Amino acid sequence: MKQHEVIISLGSNENQEENLTKAREQLTQLMTEVHFTSAIWTEPINSSRKEPYLNQLCKGTTAFSEGLLCEVLKETEKRIGRIKNEDGIVVIDLDLLEYDGQRHHLRDWSRDYVKRLIGEIES
Repeated sequence: MKQHEVIISLGSNENQEENLTKAREQLTQLMTEVHFTSAIWTEPINSSRKEPYLNQLCKGTTAFSEGLLCEVLKETEKRIGRIKNEDGIVVIDLDLLEYDGQRHHLRDWSRDYVKRLIGEIES
């Protein structure tokens, strides 16, 4: 079965450390050769809430197709407790940044924390 290289961003602004721990546990079960960057605190962008985000990147390999991986990431967010709401709470956000070298969420690649953390993955 073909393995695909992926980079996933993790972020939370609610019970940040606990929720990132839960996300790392889930991602470790979903993928192989999983490596996590350090986690860094960032200020919220375009949010009514003042709570900082805790962000991290994950690099790993998976047999999932791109579409299936995105579905699994959304299901993982729900399992950890994410619901769609209007008050700016992000229990967990898991975004597929790269799949077999193809970049997604292009706006995120220009964010300082992604630029900083991607260096940890590539070194």
